[in-house]
Amino acid sequence: MISKLSPLFIVLAGCLWGTMGIFVRRLNDAGIESMNIVFIRALFTAAITFALTAIRNKELLKIKLRDVWIFAGIGLISIVLFNFCYFTAISMMSLSAAAILLYTSPIFVMLMSAVIYKERITIRKIIAVLLSLAGLSLVTGVFGGAQLTPAGIVFGLLSAFGYAMYSIFGRTAINRGYSSLTTTAWSFAFAALFSAFFADYGTIFDAVSDSVLIIPYTVVFAIVASVAPYVLYSLGLRGTETGKAAVIASVEPIAASLFGIILYHEIPTLQSVFGILLVLTALAMCIITPKKDNR
Repeated sequence: MISKLSPLFIVLAGCLWGTMGIFVRRLNDAGIESMNIVFIRALFTAAITFALTAIRNKELLKIKLRDVWIFAGIGLISIVLFNFCYFTAISMMSLSAAAILLYTSPIFVMLMSAVIYKERITIRKIIAVLLSLAGLSLVTGVFGGAQLTPAGIVFGLLSAFGYAMYSIFGRTAINRGYSSLTTTAWSFAFAALFSAFFADYGTIFDAVSDSVLIIPYTVVFAIVASVAPYVLYSLGLRGTETGKAAVIASVEPIAASLFGIILYHEIPTLQSVFGILLVLTALAMCIITPKKDNR
């Protein structure tokens, strides 16, 4: 059953990740910025996931010492490094340019999966990636005079690499028998540990003092934009090739655009609508498996 629903799990994960901008805007308004958001998000996500896992089955919290590097790698590279590089790229060039560089991540995933897991790079996958990049370029408006800088490009590509590594580390965790809850719990525990060195505790304390609603709001943020999507994505990886999963997850900016239309009345352009259709075509190519491939 999980295998059949795997693409749906990944689509749902992407849609939930697309809500992140909504929560981040509110936290920014409260005076909490980039790395502080990374820290509190990781901290609350780890706490919630550990609690859920303990309630379900305490045995799932056990990991082998020789596998610690997997979860530490996700925490450091796929969460902390990814966020740091992405936020830095945004500060150096336009948001659209940073976004399109981030979503070159399926290329990294496809190449690494071919080397590490011997997944085939097919014409269908290549076309899907190209369609997705073209669609995202139109959605983000990168062709509308986006500002690019050499340093910004480097940080943008590093953010894509960090983002891609979650799929690689996640696949390794699955192959070693760890559940999606185990992977999410320990990954965010390490992310909280590493991001703690960059957090400004005074700013966080002041924000909480000004509004007690920040804590329950952050709990909802952690559940909706972290716990649920990461668990769903890990479940989706169980029945989907890593390269295809990365392309399907690119539904995230499409979901973010739709949330922008619904909540902030952001009017879509004809260009962005066409871009959304291209991305959805790429998703369909990854989700619908030809009969020839089945045989």
